[in-house]
Order: sequence, then structure tokens, then C-alpha cells
Amino acid sequence: MTGWAEYALALALFVASHFLPRLGGLRERLIAALGRRGYFGLYGLLSTLLLVWLVSAAIRAPYVELWAQAPWARWVPNLAMPVALVLVACGLGIRQPFTLGGRKGAAFDPSDPGLAAISRHPLFLALALWAGAHLFPNGDLAMVLIFGSFSLMALAAIPAFDARARRVLGARAAGFFSHTAILSLAPLARPEWRRRNGRRLALRAALGLALWLAALLLHEALIGVVPYPS
Repeated sequence: MTGWAEYALALALFVASHFLPRLGGLRERLIAALGRRGYFGLYGLLSTLLLVWLVSAAIRAPYVELWAQAPWARWVPNLAMPVALVLVACGLGIRQPFTLGGRKGAAFDPSDPGLAAISRHPLFLALALWAGAHLFPNGDLAMVLIFGSFSLMALAAIPAFDARARRVLGARAAGFFSHTAILSLAPLARPEWRRRNGRRLALRAALGLALWLAALLLHEALIGVVPYPS
């Protein structure tokens, strides 16, 4: 299978993997059978493999140029990806339930917002940053469709999840939003916040940078494209 057919199949399966589990209570049954960690671990692995396939299929799809590649453009994802993967590491299991990767059922304590004080939506920001940065060196139609869609969906999800938080929290929503931010570095300047969260942030940042290094080294083998600026 080559060309647009493989690309269309990879895209359809990737989209289906995000919507089918929500139909007919399938996700809840799988969580009951596998456990929450088992389910989300397998789901994350499947999503990653499908994403790698989708990007690889896009590379093999017929080339329809929308803008020419420029050597400097590869610097954009190379500079953005360390930040994106630190956000990923900080967002996994974040202690606020109204976001992607947040702890479902967790009670949010405004007096101790944790990493949500820096960002209450780190995974959505990471997805938008990853996709937006990869638009610069990938000006062909297949890639623009992928990265443009992912970036727009991630950015659109932030106000949608915030609206859900307002509905669920009601009168408590003011405390939630006043102690969190879409993105803010101001908590780093507060000694009390650093005392409570500095070690956790440092460990998550180290994990994110390790993920970035692994992604950089494996990029050519998995995706088929040398990521380094030329």
C-alpha cells in the first residue's frame, strides 16, 4: 500500500483510536479489565505507534508543495521540542482533573496547585508546540494537514476543558482559575512554591530532556528524516 491510500488509512485509524473507545462504554470495560494504569499505558503505546506510522505515511505520500523547505526552518522544532517534552513530563498525572493526562477524580487544592500553577494544560501546550514547530520545515500538503490539524485541535481543547471545569466546579471555579495558568513562569519566583514543588519539577524536567534526547537520536530510524539543522 503506497501513496495517499496508506496515508488515509493511517489517519483514519489514528482518529478512530481516539473516538472508538468512547463508544458504548468500551473504555470503561477495558479499564475494568486491565486497570487504569494498564489501559492508559497500552492506549498511550498504541497512540504513539499510530502517530509514528501516520507521520511516516505522510512522508511517503505524494509530495504536493505548499511552501519550500528552508535550511533554517529545522531549527524551529529543534529548539521547541525540549520545551514540549518537558511539558509532556510535567503533564502526565498532573494533579488537576480538568485536562488531558490529569488525575481523574483528584481533588484540586487551591493552596497547593502544584505544577498546575505553571500550566493547567501542559499536554495540550506540548501537542500544539510540537505540531506548530513541525509546520515550519514541512511545507507539503500531507504534513501540513497533520501538523496544522493537531495544533488547532490542541489549542481549541484548552478553552473547551476550561469551560467544563467552570461547569463542574461552579462557585469553586474562581479559586481554581486564580491559582492556575495556561502558562506562567511566575511560580518559579515564589520561594514557597519552589519549596513544595522544586524537586518534582526538576525530576520531571530531567525526564522530559531524556525523552527529547531519545526522540532526537531515534528520529531518523523511526520517522525516516534526519532532524538536525543543515
